[in-house]
Amino acid sequence: MKRPQLNLSRLNLSRLDLSRLDLSRLQLPQLHLSRLNLPTVNLPGGARLWVMLASAGFLLAALAGNARQLLQLSLDGQGWCWLLLGVGLSLLSLVAQGLAWGVVVRWLGHRPRWAAVVLLFLASNLRKYLPGGVWHLLARLRALQVGGEADAGAAPASAALLQAPLNTRQALVAVLLDPLLMAVAALALVPFGGWQTGLGLLCPLALLLLLPRWLNPLMERLERQRTRQLQARGLLEADDAPGGLQLPVYPWQPLLAELGFVLLRFAGFACCVQAFDLSFSLGWGGWLAGFSLAWTAGLVVPGAPGGLGVFETVLILRLAFAVPEAPLLAVAISYRLITALADLIAAGSAQLDRRLLQPPPLPRSAA
Repeated sequence: MKRPQLNLSRLNLSRLDLSRLDLSRLQLPQLHLSRLNLPTVNLPGGARLWVMLASAGFLLAALAGNARQLLQLSLDGQGWCWLLLGVGLSLLSLVAQGLAWGVVVRWLGHRPRWAAVVLLFLASNLRKYLPGGVWHLLARLRALQVGGEADAGAAPASAALLQAPLNTRQALVAVLLDPLLMAVAALALVPFGGWQTGLGLLCPLALLLLLPRWLNPLMERLERQRTRQLQARGLLEADDAPGGLQLPVYPWQPLLAELGFVLLRFAGFACCVQAFDLSFSLGWGGWLAGFSLAWTAGLVVPGAPGGLGVFETVLILRLAFAVPEAPLLAVAISYRLITALADLIAAGSAQLDRRLLQPPPLPRSAA
């Protein structure tokens, strides 16, 4: 018995009316990151330890191989002025970062007090250098939970962060969304360096992660991971698990605010480039692309606290093809020093400001 065959030559496709096709009823599949069962590899000591050891070993090898050239480098008066300007721009970038976090909190529907938000951000930013890499986030999380700055240090009640405290789920979203937006904003700047063997096309695709259909499952996964991490250390109660907050629209305003912060951060790095007269070795678009990629790696790759070692390693691997390795090492080290100095000055100034804002104790009544 012969099966009927479909004769495509007899099909009259010209009679097909595509105008009647209702594309609005088509349902595209959504990606649920929380349901993905990805294989996990457990390294002895954890991935953070191995990344830190690998980056530290690479830097030590690079320093040993370029020790003689590094010792021959010197800065004149103009070079020191560029580094001093870099410290000032790094301080300004920290203030912009605190304001950008306030924009994130406001975009989530809360009403922050801007001065208190910036002071808390600056005072807690120095904690990112502590082992674990969670203490600066934990300080902001607890401050949002109480609506003030109780965990970050003594502060007056009038300097509360919010008009109303947040629950753990809302506070986690406000804390975790900030670094995600910073990373996406930095990756969006990579195309300024050109094609770069495809990186100029791939990195801006991170902007798609902020679409609500992708951002909501991603944030849910990040909340669960951070909650398990904090609960394992006894820093978060077991009944405070997040409940899956749904973000309805694309976060344009917070993204633009974070973009301004990253550009100011790059301005401090550009001062280090100018201090060693390397601006002509590579176009500024290439410097911006290399910095953005290295800075993002230092932010998201688990390693030493504050991205120490990871940023320098990625920067050298990315730009050593166009810039001599010894001056590039000098730029990376000087940038690390000026940013650490800016973090220290900002944290000390914030603590001093909060003490000055604290009302004097009430006098005791005479017995």
